[in-house]
Amino acid sequence: MFSSKLILSVALQSGNKSGGPLNILKRLASTTQQEPARLEKTINTVTLLGRVGADPQRKGSDDHPIAVFSLATHTNYRYESGEFLQRTEWHRIVCFKPGLRETVLNFLKKGQRVHVTGKITYGEMKGDDGNTKTTTAIAADDIIFFQTQQ
Repeated sequence: MFSSKLILSVALQSGNKSGGPLNILKRLASTTQQEPARLEKTINTVTLLGRVGADPQRKGSDDHPIAVFSLATHTNYRYESGEFLQRTEWHRIVCFKPGLRETVLNFLKKGQRVHVTGKITYGEMKGDDGNTKTTTAIAADDIIFFQTQQ
């Protein structure tokens, strides 16, 4: 940050060319409140392809409804002995976007295969017992439904 003596000195030396010391101070104050010229970019992207664990549920409040469902993905392992192991991971998917939320609630069913893209989110919830527990979820930006075989 600049010291007030330095700002005042610069303002007084500049005279009336720039509208006087008060205008310079106003411009300097406004530039310090603006967005930085260079913001660091970050990435928070998750892509999942798996099967829905249960029919989606409507949660949240009437003002802020969300759709929530679980998604199973798995990883296959084969040991040197030839033994095969499949490890299943369960993901909590939340849908905040109104159009996506309603589509999920109306058409997504247990066992259906879907492709989900979104962001990983972390939060806290108060349980029925009053204890706080941490949560991890994927906030869905887009969901592609695969056709079910009937």
